[in-house]
Amino acid sequence: MVELKNIFDAFSENKIFDNKSVLHDSYFPEIIQHRDKEISQIASILAPALRGERPSNLFMYGLTGTGKTMSMQYVKDEMLKRAKNSDVNLKIEYLNCKLKKVADTEYRILAELIKKLGGEVSSTGLPTDQVYNKFIEIIEKDKQLVILILDEIDQAVKKISDNFLYSLTRLNSELSKSQIGIVGISNDLKFLDMLDSRVRSSLREEELTFPTYNAVQLTDILNKRAENAFKKEVIEEGVISKCAAYAAREHGDARRALDLLRISGELAEREGADSVSFKHVDMANEKIDKDKMIEIIKSAPKQLQLVLYSIIMLSEKPAKNLFSDSDKNPIFTGDIYYLYGQLCAKNKMEMLTQRRIGDLIAQADMSGLINAHVISKGRHGRTREITLSIPKQILDKSREILKENLGF
Repeated sequence: MVELKNIFDAFSENKIFDNKSVLHDSYFPEIIQHRDKEISQIASILAPALRGERPSNLFMYGLTGTGKTMSMQYVKDEMLKRAKNSDVNLKIEYLNCKLKKVADTEYRILAELIKKLGGEVSSTGLPTDQVYNKFIEIIEKDKQLVILILDEIDQAVKKISDNFLYSLTRLNSELSKSQIGIVGISNDLKFLDMLDSRVRSSLREEELTFPTYNAVQLTDILNKRAENAFKKEVIEEGVISKCAAYAAREHGDARRALDLLRISGELAEREGADSVSFKHVDMANEKIDKDKMIEIIKSAPKQLQLVLYSIIMLSEKPAKNLFSDSDKNPIFTGDIYYLYGQLCAKNKMEMLTQRRIGDLIAQADMSGLINAHVISKGRHGRTREITLSIPKQILDKSREILKENLGF
């Protein structure tokens, strides 16, 4: 039997952390570092709302962890404080479009917005046009200006379509007393290219791009958070710079930098160490990469999951070539498409074209799930040779996730 007393005693000493919550991405710092320019731009675009004028719709984009949501929330809070002391009836509502059962249908998005504005609507059952009427009704109840912040808006469009965005951007033509402004936030730099031209022209009245943080900026952010998060002198020299360097190499993601520092501290704590060292940062980096891969697999669209499942099945087949040094056969795009087609037919799923499957293979390659290497086959043209990049430690778990999500 495992002796738990010693484990619990070790944690009760709390030699590493003072306030670990400071390192979570849900923490809202009093000072947002290295985003003065972007915050000023957001405030300038939305400021007309403080005198009752509908501001231009704003679209903000940048990679994950570049401070988009935090900057927008800061401006939102400051605007609402200012509006309290004026005659303007201003409401600013935030909705994360990545949340399941909230933003996976047009109906549910509207129902959630109605709820945030103080109304009620059944979560299912009504025709969508009636829910729109309910939404308009609650906005028109008072003379007011409503700004809707739709975070990770690309996730909702991928799940539904861009029709709901077009409807929201056109709602002002149906309002007599009130007005609506929209702020869209996306991690996908190519998201606007996916939209219908009508939606794009309505949504991108103003655009703002958030650049990635560099290693120096990330070091500043981590140093500031570490002051409150850790006990004195428990972080060895160079640890924070290493966390910043890892995150800067990834793509300047502040969330990853914070996660690296927090998980490094947790790993040090678990082994009963007195300080956080380089070793803990390396271990944390490996753990995050595995967790990130699992999350990508879980949240991938069904067709990408089906392609990935086909690759896993093919990668587990023993080699038929007796002259090969490998115990696995090479996997080519055609092999994947053939098995993918068989799985679609067997499970009565929609089958995409080979060109579209090629796009999904490229997406899996960019996500780090596979490695796709283009090779020449002489007069037969070129193809891609695929190898699986999922670590063996999480391969079984990945397979089970895919089987469960695909209903196999």
